[in-house]
Amino acid sequence: MVAVKAGDVEASLRRRPKAALYLFYGPDTGLVSERARRAARGAVTDPEDPFQLVRLDGDAVAGDPGRLVDEAGTVGLFGGERAVWVSASTRNLVPAVQALLEAPPGGALVVMEAGELARNAPLRILCEKAPNALALPCYADGVRELGALVDETMREAGLSLGRDVREHIVTHLGADRAGSRSELEKLVLYAAGTGQVTAADVDAVIGDISAQAIDGVVDGAFGGRFAGLDRAWTRLSAEGLDAGMVIGAALRHALQLLKWRSAMETEGRGAESVVPERAMHFSRRDGVVRQVSGWSAAAIGEAVDELGRAQLAVRRQPALARETARQALWSVATTARRAGIR
Repeated sequence: MVAVKAGDVEASLRRRPKAALYLFYGPDTGLVSERARRAARGAVTDPEDPFQLVRLDGDAVAGDPGRLVDEAGTVGLFGGERAVWVSASTRNLVPAVQALLEAPPGGALVVMEAGELARNAPLRILCEKAPNALALPCYADGVRELGALVDETMREAGLSLGRDVREHIVTHLGADRAGSRSELEKLVLYAAGTGQVTAADVDAVIGDISAQAIDGVVDGAFGGRFAGLDRAWTRLSAEGLDAGMVIGAALRHALQLLKWRSAMETEGRGAESVVPERAMHFSRRDGVVRQVSGWSAAAIGEAVDELGRAQLAVRRQPALARETARQALWSVATTARRAGIR
């Protein structure tokens, strides 16, 4: 049985274990496709040679199960390693895969894409139990994976960036690998020749894949707007919510609110004057000004402590991360509602 954990997939691919079949599956179709492409192209010496790397449509394979065995068993004209890359299909691929694993080819690797497969899905069970197959889950990127993607992309482009800019980029990326990579490619083109990526570059180029929903959660919590908080939370959950990322954003927002509120109280200034015009998207500013005006410094300090504890708990108990984050955010929203913030 070879069932690879989601967090171990990258390390497993670097080792390139010997197997007849790599099955990439999961809800992040962009990541499934990216990893399948890397595995298939890395298995041959010339990925552009159609005799070395064969592309097959998943529906065609499902309709003719014997075709997969035939293609995998074909010997190349000039010998050498071969790979067969099978696209995802909504049809039953189990007969084709079962036939392949019962009589695995000697010199070909089959790389297969699939969508999200439940734990009891026959194709997933077959590949997890087969000694000559790898089942490789591809789930939505979290903070760590997005950070690694940013580092890799910037390193390959010869661009440097500070830690704060790196974190700024991560908060603007979302749960789909293809979408995140597309946004990073635009950023690389925009910053080409400068040698360094700045926060201004990020704001100018990268579209908010998930940042709008995160802003909705943060503003819903600190604005005491439960309906808005619930809508944004539901959207993030559908995208493959990273609870650590959301709590981190809420904590940073709380610290910024504390800075502005402290300026109000110590300098005798109004909320409008302490919140810079360009500190956020213009559509959020009025709401944030109301937050600064309505929250006391002491209450914000308590929210900072609560969110800090939640962030630590999320890291220590990942299995409870979403519920921990949800409780902390709804607690903040309750405090805001009691303070009369709308």
